[in-house]
Amino acid sequence: MRMLMVGAALVVMTSAAMADDDDAKGAQKLAMQGRDDYWHCLSREYSRDSNQGLSEQDFGRSVASACPSERQYYRVALLDYLTTQYPNIDAGAHLATANRAVESAQKDIVTAFVKHRPPQK
Repeated sequence: MRMLMVGAALVVMTSAAMADDDDAKGAQKLAMQGRDDYWHCLSREYSRDSNQGLSEQDFGRSVASACPSERQYYRVALLDYLTTQYPNIDAGAHLATANRAVESAQKDIVTAFVKHRPPQK
């Protein structure tokens, strides 16, 4: 009987670990999808003809306000992933990390815009 109880406990522990792993993989997949959706939206913003005459600052403001739903989905999905992966870290630290990831994406698209725009006449 004791062996049966030990075996049952191992099955329960293994199932819980596998469920946690599935949750983490699912959260990671959603965070990556959120990142990709946000980047695709930013790339559409980058390639708009109306942006060609903008200064770096004006384009940066445009990018900062562009893609609000994609930006928020990415932030929330990344926050969920970080919370799943690192449950013992303060939620504020995870939020700060997610916000930095969004800011980094915006900075990267502005940098690409500046590097690839035609020279001013």
